[in-house]
Amino acid sequence: MVVLSVLEERYESLSPSEFFYRNREIAGFSNPTRALYQTVRELVENSLDATELHKIPPDIKIIISIKEPPDLVSILVEDNGIGIPHEEVPFVFGRVFYGSKYVLRQSRGVFGLGIKMAVLYAQITTGKPIWIRTSTMNSKIIAEYRIKMDISRNMPIVISANFRKKRSKWHGTIVKLITKGNWTLARRRIEDYIRRTAMITPYADIYFKGPDVELIFKRNTRKMPTPPKVGKPHPYGIDLEMLRRLIEIHNRNITLRDFIMKCFEGVGEGIAHNFLEWARLNGDKKLKDLSTSEIENLLNKMKSYRGWRRPRALSLSPLGEDLLRKGIERILSPEYVVTVTRKTSSYSGNPFIVEVGLAWGGKIPMVRSPILYRFANKIPLLYDEGVDVARQVVDKIDWSLYRVKFPAPLAVIVHLCSTKVPFKGVGKEAIADVVEVEKEIENAIKEAARSLRKYLTLIERKRALIAKRITISKYIPEVARALAEVTGTSETKIAKKLSLILDRIMRTESKKRGDIDHE
Repeated sequence: MVVLSVLEERYESLSPSEFFYRNREIAGFSNPTRALYQTVRELVENSLDATELHKIPPDIKIIISIKEPPDLVSILVEDNGIGIPHEEVPFVFGRVFYGSKYVLRQSRGVFGLGIKMAVLYAQITTGKPIWIRTSTMNSKIIAEYRIKMDISRNMPIVISANFRKKRSKWHGTIVKLITKGNWTLARRRIEDYIRRTAMITPYADIYFKGPDVELIFKRNTRKMPTPPKVGKPHPYGIDLEMLRRLIEIHNRNITLRDFIMKCFEGVGEGIAHNFLEWARLNGDKKLKDLSTSEIENLLNKMKSYRGWRRPRALSLSPLGEDLLRKGIERILSPEYVVTVTRKTSSYSGNPFIVEVGLAWGGKIPMVRSPILYRFANKIPLLYDEGVDVARQVVDKIDWSLYRVKFPAPLAVIVHLCSTKVPFKGVGKEAIADVVEVEKEIENAIKEAARSLRKYLTLIERKRALIAKRITISKYIPEVARALAEVTGTSETKIAKKLSLILDRIMRTESKKRGDIDHE
């Protein structure tokens, strides 16, 4: 008799921290080199959000040092932000999916995941806790914690907690952790990241000290972009689950008409009336009386209706043309800069704004195709450039139409800000080729390129005039000598007058051609 053994499957659940511990490459912690870069990035971006969102000009300090053995790296980041309430510190750093960013508003971080992944990676590679010192603006104490994470329960483990009286007006957060990393291989990426962060935040003081490098970027303006406000979902961009949740959390006794006006972006009384009439829905019906099929029908009607207004830019925080120009000048030191900030557009109900800068000449090297600097919500994107929609747009533009002949000293800066950036892949390093986004990037680059063409045309005219002047000047001594023989006047005096006449003719010709510089 043959006995068949039955294999029993074992079923179990995973906590969020357990899941990301097993799949840390999803958040960019795939190897010691990438993990070191990702840790610096997460800490710096948290610090910038803690200052920018509250109109505080950022003062950011980043210090990296090598420990023994040499694959242990200490990372310290300090900011002058609003600080963290001391009772929240353990959960902010020791619990996955816990934070203040789960609202509809542009910010660098979205999931509150990055810093926890840095804590997780440091813990599993070195076994050492993260150290935090923080104080809020109105607090009378400074809190210091050493924290680890209980991975299986997704809860913080407080190793130590100390509180002392604050004797100064200091506020902000200092975070220090020791992680496994490869500084030699990560150095170039981290330097690039710091430089590009300084480009997109010209209002920030940034100090960076590594084992063998020091970078100091002083702000060149105190003007800051307007912080984003918490927004409402757009009717075109919601799904069934979101609609159900909105219905659940609101007063179920309100009418469908009031619900649509209160909960969605850009819906006033007139638009609500027109939509309900078009959809043949009873606006006076109470939310509590809506059946499942009626909710599904409401969703379908909302997605089909073409009369919604575009989402407003209240929840976005673009730099603006002036700040983007200052950032580009701060880092690239070009001969000429033109910047463009487009009006608000939307894809699938999500608002977005595209900003573009073109930098020409100066310290920009000669290249065979434009150097591309990519940003999303003020985050520098360093990896996966080849698959980014911005790279595709830049490469398909016929630059010869704008008087650019390669090799040329040209850099293109593209900044996309949105409440939901359409990233390509979980690494969040490349923008997906969404039609609406691609079109806006292309239009912005072409608008900037037309201004660049005008500048290059003026430069070519100016050079042509200079060449013409040089050519004519060669004949002045000979003409002056001939006139001196005929008139008996001093040859030197005649040559001087001829030079003045030539200068006057050149200025007149320059003005007629519309050159910027008539001198």
